[in-house]
Amino acid sequence: MKYLDEKCAICGGELVEKKVEKLLRGGKNMASLMVNAEVCLHCGERFYTPQVIEQFEKIESELEKDDPQDIKAVGRAFQIAS
Repeated sequence: MKYLDEKCAICGGELVEKKVEKLLRGGKNMASLMVNAEVCLHCGERFYTPQVIEQFEKIESELEKDDPQDIKAVGRAFQIAS
């Protein structure tokens, strides 16, 4: 964990650089990936670089089209009928 000189734009808390898990959805598909983010130690808000956000958008688009290029299936998901 790397402490940063910047403060959280939401609450003013201290930010650290951490590797975090991000869940992305597109259509009926979902993907999980680990990315670097700036995370507030006070409120937990995450801040991503523009490059990481572009990566999210590309993956969500592929999931929406049901055309995952570089995404490996690791299991199956189920929804409980109510």
